Amino acid sequence: MHVFSTVVLVLTGNPGVGKHTVSKKLAEILDYEIVDVNKEAVKVGMQKQSDSIDVDVEKTQKMLKDKISDKSLIVGHLAPFVVSKKLVSKVIVLRKNPYDLIQIYDKRNYSDEKKNDNLGSEILGVIAYDSIEKFGKDKTFQINTTSLGTEEVIKKIESVINGTSKGDVVDWLTDITRKDDLRKFFPY
Repeated sequence: MHVFSTVVLVLTGNPGVGKHTVSKKLAEILDYEIVDVNKEAVKVGMQKQSDSIDVDVEKTQKMLKDKISDKSLIVGHLAPFVVSKKLVSKVIVLRKNPYDLIQIYDKRNYSDEKKNDNLGSEILGVIAYDSIEKFGKDKTFQINTTSLGTEEVIKKIESVINGTSKGDVVDWLTDITRKDDLRKFFPY
């Protein structure tokens, strides 16, 4: 059952957590337009290096402002940096167990540096923190996608949108510390 008032949604998270897979299906269900932050940043001349991107935040913000409507699903890990708080109703931060992310990053042939940066970001909850800082704790919700299919993740998101769930509490650092794996994920 889908009972939604019109909301502008942001779907964010580290690479490999399922943002694009989930967003396609969710946009279909909600009859929303997807606004891909990364693709829009490229259009305004974002510089792409081998392992990183250099974003023109101001230009991207201006471009996005014109593209976002009340039926927008904004997707991308850059959203907290380029989307105005005033435009956003709810932010869903997708999270995934770092042990699972290692396999995804290996399949994507990420360099060790890119792997470590993204795993460290996931473990420390950097995107969740940035989202809470930018959009506020009352608008930001985390969903643990580990071991869930697309349909299950969408059901969790729908319950957040409907106000029947506050999302998941995610704490990878405690788990990794308990397993004595800090050096595995933070080899610096």
